[in-house]
Amino acid sequence: MTPTLRRKLEALAERREELERLLSDPAVVGDNDRFRALSREFSQLEPVANALADEARAKADLAAAEAMREDPDLRELADEEIIAAQQRLQQLDEALALLLVPRDPRDDGNLFLEVRAGTGGDEAAIFAGDLFRMYARYAERQGWKVEIESDNPGEHGGYKEVVARVVGRGAFSRLKFESGTHRVQRVPATESQGRIHTSAATVAIIPEADDVEDVVINPADLRVDTYRSSGAGGQHVNKTESAIRITHLPTGVVVECQTERSQHANRDKAMKRLKAQLLDTERSKQAAAQAESRRLQVGSGDRSQRIRTYSFPQGRITDHRVEGLTLYDLPNILTGDLDALVSRLTHEHQADELARLAEGS
Repeated sequence: MTPTLRRKLEALAERREELERLLSDPAVVGDNDRFRALSREFSQLEPVANALADEARAKADLAAAEAMREDPDLRELADEEIIAAQQRLQQLDEALALLLVPRDPRDDGNLFLEVRAGTGGDEAAIFAGDLFRMYARYAERQGWKVEIESDNPGEHGGYKEVVARVVGRGAFSRLKFESGTHRVQRVPATESQGRIHTSAATVAIIPEADDVEDVVINPADLRVDTYRSSGAGGQHVNKTESAIRITHLPTGVVVECQTERSQHANRDKAMKRLKAQLLDTERSKQAAAQAESRRLQVGSGDRSQRIRTYSFPQGRITDHRVEGLTLYDLPNILTGDLDALVSRLTHEHQADELARLAEGS
């Protein structure tokens, strides 16, 4: 660990001690809001304190083992304990460094998943459907719930566009690197000559913000259209114009919802997603301005960036943001086995953040 990172850890340890004193102060205890805020901060620093305590014990174990090595009869045992203590210290050093990576407060929350067909006609829509099923199956493996809010099926399968809400603890932390353009190379089902085509679909991952109610939208900036639902709903479908389409005129953002039976419920859900999208756009602009060089551009929602290629002839997936990130496991990944990809991208993000911290920025 670099001296800069070590100093940051020491500062966090000192802050925790300060918080411990403050939380025992009668003036703080009597102020519910301040006590709650300081308690939350204290709890967030608990893993750092525990890891530092573990490190101190490991250093003590190492010193004891080195002292024991002076005894010829215990030298062999001491060597084993020295190796174990050094390995433990290495593990703790890495764990402490990761604890310095700023935690995204949105990580534990839900998200909106938007998948749209790009270039490639019918094949792009089919590929968009493949991507949506991949994410839906991954969500199922994680025990998350997927609620389709609007969809526009392709003529030969898949989707021209599909929007869903993914509900589950940690959903955003696991899928936030998926925004961008996904490209597929394969022989389409609609191709009669057996030629390989290249098509694309865009994915946007938008966190469902808790503070969307703070987003103020001028009603004059909205155009609200109603239409008949095309999805499930039994006899209610196509009898009333319960589906809602809202266009935010200043930005051109369009959201739709058709899953509820009442127009009012669909409007509420559509407005919530619109606010989340506008809030995420603003935050993404700020993040991009502060971190133009970051490879993963976390949360940028930049759908123009080609992030990944799915090559069916070679059975591989290549993520273009990370050097050497190619997996020859295409069939399993498309059935929702995304853990290898997600873990690697998370690790790369943490490495980027640690490098930035080490530079003192």
